[in-house]
Amino acid sequence: MHKLLTVVIGSSMLLLVSCGDGSSTNTLEGKKARLAKLKDQQEKLNKQIADLETEVGKSDSTSKEKAKLVSLGAVTPTSFTHYIDLQGDVEAENISYISPRGQGGVVKQVFVKQGDHVSKGQLLLKLDDAVQRQQLNNAQTQLAYAKDVYQRRKNLWDQKIGAEIDLINAKNQVDQAETQVKLYQEQLDFTNVYADIPGILNTFSIRVGESFAPGSQSVMIVNTDNLKVVVQVPEIYQERVKVGTPVKITLPGLNNRIITGVVRISSKVINAGDRSFQVEIKISGNDIRANQVAVVKLQDYQASNVLTIPVNTLQTDEKGKYVLVAVKDKDRLVAHKKSVTIGQTYSDKVEVTSGLDNGDQLIIDGFQGLYEGQLITTQ
Repeated sequence: MHKLLTVVIGSSMLLLVSCGDGSSTNTLEGKKARLAKLKDQQEKLNKQIADLETEVGKSDSTSKEKAKLVSLGAVTPTSFTHYIDLQGDVEAENISYISPRGQGGVVKQVFVKQGDHVSKGQLLLKLDDAVQRQQLNNAQTQLAYAKDVYQRRKNLWDQKIGAEIDLINAKNQVDQAETQVKLYQEQLDFTNVYADIPGILNTFSIRVGESFAPGSQSVMIVNTDNLKVVVQVPEIYQERVKVGTPVKITLPGLNNRIITGVVRISSKVINAGDRSFQVEIKISGNDIRANQVAVVKLQDYQASNVLTIPVNTLQTDEKGKYVLVAVKDKDRLVAHKKSVTIGQTYSDKVEVTSGLDNGDQLIIDGFQGLYEGQLITTQ
């Protein structure tokens, strides 16, 4: 074969020389024509040389190709799940900022401390009630007097003595006094501040002698029995995330504890600022705190009995995507290129929808730089 290559090269060179010598014109046009002809012949010659070199390389038994070391992995059917990875926050379903029911006042007594667990209706603190008690005492005195007058008028009326209008006026005085008593009793009760929900006193920064008025945020109760994770989902996922979508939640602050659940609420409004919509997932746990970070995986795709490959083994050329597999060529193991069509990609795995067969020996390590038909070894 080496002799054949020498003969072809020598013949081609003689042809080039003879073409140059046979020209009968030395004009510019003649020289251009000769140059174009020689270039064409040179291209043909280069192709012949390349083809012969390839044949010589394949046929020369004296040259031994060194096999490249690779690692193989059998392609087998498995399940594949795709998630949308986002970050959310834990929020309490019920948070209550306690305020006085009336106009407020100066704190006279406190019965709890921050961190206590309280029940609904439990007395938390007492406001100064001196004015309300005085008003109630006066109203009760007036009521007692009105009742006495009414009873006297009624006794006289039963004996046919007196005018009916006097009896009616006395009864009206009793009714008005009873109304006043109820009003002052209610105002007195307003000096008692109660818990309106069960939970933990997350904030309790009020002290005896301080003023406690409506709108104050110095007393906050958090009900940790009902918690939720709130996530802002980008608008592009609105067709893939719905009520009932499975969710995996990881809590980094609790040793990466994983909680499973489903989307319970999916907002129907897109936030104009960040083009997202809110979803909520209910969770529970006594040691979970409101406002802690939650890493959320929203499952938007799942398939079983599909072929997957490591995403780093996927390559691309001018024809599209492909992978390299190991095949037997007589008694040799060689690399073979297989064009593939892919589906979803998640983490380090990619779903292959066509191009691979169950049992194919995928080259998972050492595939870099391999070409079609290259000798490989696993040892």
